[in-house]
Amino acid sequence: MEALVETTGTDFPAHTYLLDGNNLVAYVKKGETTAFYFKTPIKGFDRRGRKFVKGNINLFTKKKETHGRIVIGSKGQQYTVTEDTCTCPGYTYRGACKHLG
Repeated sequence: MEALVETTGTDFPAHTYLLDGNNLVAYVKKGETTAFYFKTPIKGFDRRGRKFVKGNINLFTKKKETHGRIVIGSKGQQYTVTEDTCTCPGYTYRGACKHLG
C-alpha cells in the first residue's frame, strides 16, 4: 500500500490517495482528515498528466469491524446493513437508501 498526495496544480485538488498497486482503495479530500474507502477498489488509477509525492499512510486507518444485519428488500432480495452502509444497489450507486433509516 502507498499513499500519494496530488501536486499537479489548480486543475486537480491536492487530495491524498491510497493505492494498492494500481487500484485506488481510498482517498482523503484536501483539508479533511477522514478517509473515504471505496466498497470495491477502482482498478487502474490513471496517473497520466498528474504529479504526486509520497504521502502519510497513517491518514488511512483500518476500517472498523462492524456487524451487519440482514434485511429483506421490497422484492425479496437480502441485503446486509451495518451502521453506515448497505449492500443494496441504491446505496451502491447513490450512497443512500431506505434500509439505513
